[in-house]
Amino acid sequence: MNFVEELKWRGILHDIMPGTEDLLTHEKVSGYIGFDPTADSLHVGSLAQIITLMRFQKAGHAPIALVGGATGMVGDPSGKSAERNLLDEETLQKNIQGIQSQLEKFLDFKTGSNKAEVVNNLDWMKDYSFLNFIRDVGKFLTVSYMMAKDSVQNRLESGMSFTEFSYQLLQGFDFYHLYQTKNCKLQMGGSDQWGNITSGTELIRRKCSGEAFALTTQLIKKSDGTKFGKTEGGNIWLDKTKTSPYRFYQFWLNTSDEDAKSFLRIFTFFTKEEIERLEQEHVTAPHERLLQKTLAKDVTVLVHGLSDYENAIHTSSFLFNASLEDLIALREDAFLDVFSGVQQFPISKAELASGLGVLDLLAEKTTVFPSKGEARKMVQGGGISINREKISDPQLKLSVSHLINDKYMLIKKGRKDNFLIVAN
Repeated sequence: MNFVEELKWRGILHDIMPGTEDLLTHEKVSGYIGFDPTADSLHVGSLAQIITLMRFQKAGHAPIALVGGATGMVGDPSGKSAERNLLDEETLQKNIQGIQSQLEKFLDFKTGSNKAEVVNNLDWMKDYSFLNFIRDVGKFLTVSYMMAKDSVQNRLESGMSFTEFSYQLLQGFDFYHLYQTKNCKLQMGGSDQWGNITSGTELIRRKCSGEAFALTTQLIKKSDGTKFGKTEGGNIWLDKTKTSPYRFYQFWLNTSDEDAKSFLRIFTFFTKEEIERLEQEHVTAPHERLLQKTLAKDVTVLVHGLSDYENAIHTSSFLFNASLEDLIALREDAFLDVFSGVQQFPISKAELASGLGVLDLLAEKTTVFPSKGEARKMVQGGGISINREKISDPQLKLSVSHLINDKYMLIKKGRKDNFLIVAN
């Protein structure tokens, strides 16, 4: 399969400009994807784009990862309902360094004629004056052309600043600059980027009579319609200090059968034959959750490495099988090591000493539940355990006697979610 054929069977191709597949079939192409430095780590939502670049490189082409130091100062309106807060330069530089170091884990930057490259658009925009920019770039795209873009149309009622309106000019110029300086003929991205990408191909056509191409991938959604990559605890990050390997592994392990089938295609490098074989094996013994376990292992090893995957498995096994006596017997350093991947919440011993309602703990002192109503329902349904013991009384008062080794309390929500209370 060529690169485009592979994206098609994996179910991730969304839009493709005519001529793109022919171009990729007949020559080695430089192509880029932009990453927005809104944080110092990428998250699993960005992982699909990283893997697209990896597939692109494996197909023999040269990937360019653009970190938007300049466009990050403006903010991309695509898919946004409101204008975001702009970052200061110090924060932006920290974010860029963090993202660049992550990208270097996934792509080959050292060997071959198609080695990868990271670029920062601040390098060519920082000394570009506003007057020169509107003269050299702004005159090539009409206001009516820019207004027709979905990213603009979707924000007309709520309002859009000139700063955000100009974003597509900046992204278009990035494409033009890479086309001129690195012979980059292809820009890729999520489907919400189609308007910005085609602004770049149009700028290249009008400004230098060049021909450039565009390809977008599906925005990842879960089968139940909820947003991919979000949990009650927030984003699932690629940085292990923000999302532990244990939580990362559990995120993938807890997917539905339908999502596991889709995610194996999108986020792994298993072949069509291997995935179809896994699906057949899963049907014969669905309770063993082969698809989920295979997916969780492969993606965790890809992002964090084999050692962190094995630690996640060890932590998972201990959390689900250890008795209260096992927990009490652990030395504190071993105890903390086991629970390093579990979401933790601090609490004052003084609050426990005076008696703390279990619903207050679950929904106010922590974010185990978003509301007391949901917490009450789960408690009454027998879905909450404290220190391995199920509770059913929503009026239960917790005290220091509920602490393990006078410091810790383990909360289990349902069959899968563990939380650690740390009393000081």
